[in-house]
Amino acid sequence: MVSKSRTGRSRASEIVAAAAKAGRKPLLAFVLALGLGACSSTLGSMPTQLGGLPAGTPQPAAPVGYPAVHDMPPPRNDVTMTKEEQKKAEDELMALRERQEKEGTALDKANQIIKTDQPIDARNQ
Repeated sequence: MVSKSRTGRSRASEIVAAAAKAGRKPLLAFVLALGLGACSSTLGSMPTQLGGLPAGTPQPAAPVGYPAVHDMPPPRNDVTMTKEEQKKAEDELMALRERQEKEGTALDKANQIIKTDQPIDARNQ
């Protein structure tokens, strides 16, 4: 079975071959050049009738430069955490982890009960 994209490619090549046999090579070259030229940025300076930009289109004053890769950001004004603040944050995270583990085990137990299809009376035990 041939995919649709392959049949489309063969049709396109058949069209190009038929045009070449008919002596339309200059037309093919023009169409190819026009297709490739459509990607060019020089079309913006062409008249509107030929595919250029409208007269009121804003143009950049200068070409956009590369980003400043080696410029370092200014130093931060934030103060680092004290040992007490860091200990408090760690304790909160550990408490949260323990609470989530308990909720996870309860959920696993509920899923096991559902999978075993136990009667309601056996589930409460």
